[in-house]
Amino acid sequence: MASVTINGRPVDVQARPETPLLWVLREHLGLTGTKFGCGAGVCGACTVHLDGEAIFACQTPLEAVAGRSVTTIEGLSPSDEHPLQKAWIIEQVPQCGYCQSGQIMRAASLLRANPEPSREEIIDAMASNLCRCGTYHRIVRAIEHAAKGAQS
Repeated sequence: MASVTINGRPVDVQARPETPLLWVLREHLGLTGTKFGCGAGVCGACTVHLDGEAIFACQTPLEAVAGRSVTTIEGLSPSDEHPLQKAWIIEQVPQCGYCQSGQIMRAASLLRANPEPSREEIIDAMASNLCRCGTYHRIVRAIEHAAKGAQS
């Protein structure tokens, strides 16, 4: 059994230590906002925060998060009032929506570390997250929008 804090709540998880965090979240805890994309850490659909840093949940074993804090899209803002969530709606980012939770989690990590990123810094930071629909220009605009809102 592993103890971990998920979205601010302590949780004991009964799973093998090598079980990917993605499957712990989805199958053991019912937190399905984190998506399975590739399983190889190259698409970013499974991005969550581990102690505030963006990671690929599909590549992170349960034993690596024991005693630590994980935030999923469900825990980013209980009322969906996070500036990025609002900006995603304003900029009409999603098409299919599959990659969006990972995109938002990666962007939130960026804005936490750099509240006023340049367009180049946004593009660099988001490079590890793929959008099969190609809404990259909207994603960048939404992050810029959220960053401006955070400065107000």
